[in-house]
Amino acid sequence: MAVRMDEIDRKILSELQEDAGQSLDEIAKKVGSSKTPVWNRIRKLREAGVIGRQTMVLDAEALGFEACFFVLIRTSEHEAEWQKAFLKALQDRPEVQEAHRLAGDIDYILKVRVKNARAYDAFYQALISEVRVHNVTALLSMEEIKSTTMLPLGV
Repeated sequence: MAVRMDEIDRKILSELQEDAGQSLDEIAKKVGSSKTPVWNRIRKLREAGVIGRQTMVLDAEALGFEACFFVLIRTSEHEAEWQKAFLKALQDRPEVQEAHRLAGDIDYILKVRVKNARAYDAFYQALISEVRVHNVTALLSMEEIKSTTMLPLGV
């Protein structure tokens, strides 16, 4: 269900997407409001589920996670028990940053961040020891050109 938002709500969300660590005073100044109304709007947006949990974006390479693989998975298994085991295996692995179920020839795509190719192989071996998959293709990202979590709010 879409939540009704006005221009100030969108500006607040845009500011929070840019840097959620800003003070209420900074956000209020940038959106042309005062602190209390901004806080109330943020609270309402949280209660409506528009704003989820807050996290920090870490620099993967600075922390030694130099390899990013996109893993394409095809499976011949579509039973509920297999899906449950597969989803649990993905949830249990911190290397998996994203997982998507797809329409088309590929069933799932994973974004996996690891220190190097050897660490990816360990991840791969562990995954296929837990769940059966028909085919796995791993693509190494040579360069990250764009990565964002920001939504186009039309501000």
